[in-house]
Amino acid sequence: MEKQKGNIFDLRLFSKLMVYVKPYKKFYYFVMLAAILVSGFSALTPYLLKVAVDDYIRIKDYNGMVFIISMMLITLMAEVVFQFLFVYFANWLGQNVIRDLRVFLYQKIISFKMAYFDKSAVGRLVTRAVNDIETIASIFSQGLFMIIADLLKMAVVTLIMLFINWKLSLIVFSILPLIVYATRLFQKSMKTAFEEVRLQVANLNSFIQERLTGMQIVQLFHREKIEYQNFIAINEKHKKAWLKTVWYNSIFFPVAEIASSITLGLLVWFGGLNVAVGGTISLGTIFLFIQMSQMLFRPLRHIADKFNTLQMGMVAAERIFKITATDSKINDSGTENPKNIQGKISIKNLRFSYLKGEEVINGINLEIQPGEKIAIVGATGAGKSTLINLLSRFYEYDAGEICLDDKPIRDFTLKSLRSHVGIVLQDVFLFADTIYNNITLNNPEVSEELVYNVAREIGVHEFIESLPGGYQYNVKERGVMLSSGQRQLIAFLRVYISNPSVLVLDEATSSIDSHSEELIKNATNKITKNKTSIIIAHRLSTIKNADRIVVMDGGKIVEIGSHKELLAIKEGFYTQLYKIQFLETAVA
Repeated sequence: MEKQKGNIFDLRLFSKLMVYVKPYKKFYYFVMLAAILVSGFSALTPYLLKVAVDDYIRIKDYNGMVFIISMMLITLMAEVVFQFLFVYFANWLGQNVIRDLRVFLYQKIISFKMAYFDKSAVGRLVTRAVNDIETIASIFSQGLFMIIADLLKMAVVTLIMLFINWKLSLIVFSILPLIVYATRLFQKSMKTAFEEVRLQVANLNSFIQERLTGMQIVQLFHREKIEYQNFIAINEKHKKAWLKTVWYNSIFFPVAEIASSITLGLLVWFGGLNVAVGGTISLGTIFLFIQMSQMLFRPLRHIADKFNTLQMGMVAAERIFKITATDSKINDSGTENPKNIQGKISIKNLRFSYLKGEEVINGINLEIQPGEKIAIVGATGAGKSTLINLLSRFYEYDAGEICLDDKPIRDFTLKSLRSHVGIVLQDVFLFADTIYNNITLNNPEVSEELVYNVAREIGVHEFIESLPGGYQYNVKERGVMLSSGQRQLIAFLRVYISNPSVLVLDEATSSIDSHSEELIKNATNKITKNKTSIIIAHRLSTIKNADRIVVMDGGKIVEIGSHKELLAIKEGFYTQLYKIQFLETAVA
């Protein structure tokens, strides 16, 4: 964990948050006004009590007492009304701010390069977008405005006390430095403690998210006991982080309570002696100071508590703004936005590395003609899928160029480029939604008629209609209600409806049954017709009819030719791959 400065209040972070308050500045100022009025009315009530005791109750002026009680009632009602308005609109403001901030954060996250997600745990990002954002709302609803209201109340109380009796004020103020010092130590300690809490919350979320997602692996390799013990260890750290905050609270609040009680005792002792000897301090004044000392100390304790909330919000804001300040976006400065393209692909001396100095694409040159069907084969790690990721600009290549219709792909807008390049991945991702919505991705421009016609065209309509609810069948999270082959068919239909000019099939038939493979072969023939097609496959039997086969090894192209031409190379890479698969098939 990076070292924290421990500042009680970070103005730099707060100024960033205030940017999101600007659209609601009228409400912001209204909340501030309500805080001022609440402070004034709350301080006025004990003063009216003093007047009632000294000027009416003491001399038994019952008519005057009715008047002053009426004034106290009006003051109390006004305080209640403005307290309600203050609390409601402070929370309203906080919820609107975090709504806008969450939208901005999500927009930022979905524009990041894939390299960012390679290095960032999904659980942590979920924590930032949900838990941390919600914590920021408390800065406005329970933190900042509450602190301001309490500080205003303390200021008003202090002025009234000094105006009424400076001697009794000194008694109260003599204890005040102790509480202020304890409060400051408490705030610093709690900030550090809450930073640890947020870290452990993120660790816990990340751990649970990963294990739930990978539950099949956990159970397959009998790691239930090990992961259970790992969870206990992480959960223990989470508990200890929270207990540290409880420890600081357990120390501070008794100290503050003792200081408050000592002050009350001193006021009663000094004021009572003065009244007994016929001094200038009245009984109403003693009542006033007893109440106002509590109004002075109680906000201090509240401020300490609200600072906990404020600091948690600031810690959350720091984590959020660290993400929003991340520069991990694919440069989308291209201007080309053609409606139609021929599909010619030119790759010139292309180089790329995930880690600096470790190239995975090493000076590739390749030209694919419009409508040509190209297959790419090679051992795992040869760079096949990486090449496809570069074509779609999920990653930025280090050197060389990729051109589409003789124009560098960086000259295209990202939306235009990716609309012309359709990809069916080996690991198909389906959302926890209906088949229909997974096909259209909620695109209102795609009609039901188009979906049904295309499904019939590539031979998947009957399969979908056979499911309970047909196209409205919910596939659940990641499409677990469908088989691998069925998910692939949905992915084919989804891509075909988008009508790309370049089609990429990345290991699309590597892990499916023979029946689904036959359906996918028919679908492949349909959707690749008259389109530039790139097929990445381990099963060489599925690419025999490709116009050309590109063999990759170690990030380089080592052979190019038709199936027959490559088999004619006796000791070639393709021949060796084919022999290995032939032997595996024969043994099976």
